[in-house]
Amino acid sequence: MNLNIFNKFRLKTAILFLFFGFGVLFALGAQNANAATLSLSPSTGTFEVGSTFNVNIILNTEGQTVNAITADLRFPPDALQVVSPASGKSVIGIWTVPPRYDNAAGLLELEGGIPGGLNTSSGLISTMTFRVKKPGTAFVQFLDSSEVYLHDGQGTPALRETNNGVYTFILPPPAGPIVASETHPDQTKWYSNSSIILTWAHEEDVQGYSYVLNKEPITVPNNTSQGTATGAIYKNVADGNYYFHIKALRAGQWGGVTHFAINVDTTPPVDFPIEISPDAKTTSTRPTINFITTDSSSGVERYEIKIVPLRIESGLDGFQEFFIEANSPYAPAEMPLGNYDVIVRAYDRAGNYREVTQRLEITTPLFKIISDKGIEIQGTLIIPWWLVFILLLLLLGISGFVAWTIYKQHQIAEANLSGQAIPPDVQQKLDELNKYRQKYGNMLMIVLAVVSMLLSAGPSAMAQEDEDNRNFDTRAEGVLISPPIITTASKNISNEEVFYAGGQVEASGMSVVLYLQNMTTGETISVAVETGERGEWFYRHDSFLTAGRYLLWAQSRLGEQISPPSPQIQITVHVTALQFGSTRISYEALFFTLALIMLSGNAGLGVFIWHHRKHAKRKHAIFLKEVREAEESVRRGFAILRSDIQAELDTIKKAKVGKELSAELKEREKELLNDLGEIEHKVGKEVWDVERAEHTD
Repeated sequence: MNLNIFNKFRLKTAILFLFFGFGVLFALGAQNANAATLSLSPSTGTFEVGSTFNVNIILNTEGQTVNAITADLRFPPDALQVVSPASGKSVIGIWTVPPRYDNAAGLLELEGGIPGGLNTSSGLISTMTFRVKKPGTAFVQFLDSSEVYLHDGQGTPALRETNNGVYTFILPPPAGPIVASETHPDQTKWYSNSSIILTWAHEEDVQGYSYVLNKEPITVPNNTSQGTATGAIYKNVADGNYYFHIKALRAGQWGGVTHFAINVDTTPPVDFPIEISPDAKTTSTRPTINFITTDSSSGVERYEIKIVPLRIESGLDGFQEFFIEANSPYAPAEMPLGNYDVIVRAYDRAGNYREVTQRLEITTPLFKIISDKGIEIQGTLIIPWWLVFILLLLLLGISGFVAWTIYKQHQIAEANLSGQAIPPDVQQKLDELNKYRQKYGNMLMIVLAVVSMLLSAGPSAMAQEDEDNRNFDTRAEGVLISPPIITTASKNISNEEVFYAGGQVEASGMSVVLYLQNMTTGETISVAVETGERGEWFYRHDSFLTAGRYLLWAQSRLGEQISPPSPQIQITVHVTALQFGSTRISYEALFFTLALIMLSGNAGLGVFIWHHRKHAKRKHAIFLKEVREAEESVRRGFAILRSDIQAELDTIKKAKVGKELSAELKEREKELLNDLGEIEHKVGKEVWDVERAEHTD
C-alpha cells in the first residue's frame, strides 16, 4: 500500500518537472527567437546646414543566425534629404529590393538576404548619406514594417527592438559681419512680431554690404553693395522661417557670408471646441474636460485653463483667480453644484493664444437611490422604500382605473359609431368645443403677439458717453500709458450668474479701473483691480446683475497716470430668475415646484374621478334596477290591458257568429284594434329607448 502511494508521488513529481522543463525551454526559445536589434550609428549629433553626414544601420543578432533583413526608415523631408541610400560595404549579400528613397515623403527602404546566414554583434547593413536643409531637430526612426528573420528554414521573425536617431542642425558660424536683432534675438525661438529689426557691427575698412532676407537657410548675396548702413528693417513679414544673409566688401573683395535665422508667427492656434464629459450639463461633480488644437507655424506649446464659478454660494471662495497650465484631458477637483465658465487658452511657441469658453452646469440629480434608505429627490427629500412601494402601487391602480375607463369609453364610442349617429350630448359638447377653439385660438394669437413685442423691446437708444465727464490726464512727463486689453468677459449671462472679466496690461505694477454701465438706467459701476506679476488681471463681481444690456470698458492706472479708455464691449444679461426683494427664485426651481403641484393635482384628480365614478356606477345600477322594475310593471299592465281588449274582441267575435255585426259594433272592433296597435307600438318604443339609454350610460 505504501509502495503504491510512493510510486504515484514519484509519477506526479516527474510530470511536474516535465512541464516545468518545457516551460523553461519555451521561454528561452521565445526569448532567443526575438533577440535581434537594429540601430542607427551615430544616434545623435550636431551638423551644420548645407553639410552632409553619414548614418550607419547596424545589426546585432544577439547570438542567433539570421538570413534576411527589411529596414524601413522615416525622416523629416523639410530638414533632411537623402544623398545616397547605400554606400560602402554591407553584410547583405543579395538585395532582394534595391535600396530606394523618397525625399518628398521622407521614406527610405532596404531589403536583402544573407546566403548561409549571419551571426554578428555589429553587422553593417548600409551607410546612408544625408544633407542638412535647415536648422532645427530631426528624428530618423525605424518603421514597424522593419524586421529580421532567423536562418531556420521557416523565416521566423527575430527583431526585438530598434534604436532610432536624433540629430541637431545649426547654421554655419558667421563668416561675415556679426548680426544681432533686438526684435528676434534668439535664432531658435519664435516671435509674434512681424517687424524685423537687424543690426550688425561696422568696421572702418568696410566699403559696403550686400544682404538679403529670404526663406533659404544658405544663400550667398549678390555682389551689389547696398551701402554702408549697419541696420535693416523689414515690416509686415508673413509667418514662417526666414534667414538673413550678409557679406562685407573690403579692399574690393567680398568676404564670407553670415546667416541669421528669424522665426515669425503672428497667428494664434486654430479655433477648437471644449468637450466636457459626460456632458456640459451633468450631475457629476468631477467632469472631464477635453481640448486639443493645432498651430500651422510654430506649433502648440501649452494649454492654460481657468474655471470661473457663476453663482454666489458657499464653498466657492477658493476659486482659481488666474490661469493654470493643464493638459487634456483635465480633471478638476470636486466642484460644488452651480454654473461655471470653463476657459481654455492654447498658446503657440511665439506666445500667441486662442481662448475658448464653454458653459458647464453641475446640477443635483432628480433621483438618487440610497440603498438602505430609499430614493433621494433633489438632495433634500428622502422617500423611504415602503412609501415608494405604496406610491408605485397607487400609481399602478390609477393607471389601471384609467385604462379600464378608456376601454369602456371605447366600447361606447364603437356602439355609437355602429348606430351611425352622434349622441345629442356629444354633439352639444362638439359645438361647445368649436366655440372654445374659435374663442381661445384668436386669444392665443393676441397673447403671442404681445409676448413677441415684449421680448423684442429693448432700450430705445444706446447709452451715450459724456466725453466732458471723462477728461483724464493720460500723459505725464511725455509718457503715454496704453489701455488694458480685455481678453475675457462673460458677454452672455443670466441674472442668476456672476459677471466676470479679465485681461492684460502692458507691464506689472499697474492697476486696472473697470467700468460697467447699465444702458437702460445709465448707472455705472467702477472697481479697481490689481494685476499679477505678468500683468494679468481678473475681476469677479460679488453680486448678480439685473437683466439688461451693459457696456464694459477699462483703464490702466500707474501712480497718478491714467490711460485712455479701452474699446467698449457690450454685455447682455438675460432673465432666468425671479426676484422678490432679496429673495431670488430661479425658473428651474419654479418649474420644478409647478411640476410637483401639477403632479399632486393630477393625483388628486385621479382620486376624484375614482370616487365619483364609483358613486355614479352605484347610482346607475340603482337606476337600471328601477328601469327594469318599471319595464316589468309596464309589461304586466300591457298584458292586463291586452287581455281586457282581447276579451272584448272575443265577445264581439262571438256576436259575429250566425249574424252580421251592427255598424256600431264594427266601429267598436275597429277602434279596439287601432288602440291595441298604438299601445303595443308606444310601449315597445319606450322599452327600446330605456334599453338604449342603459347601453349608452
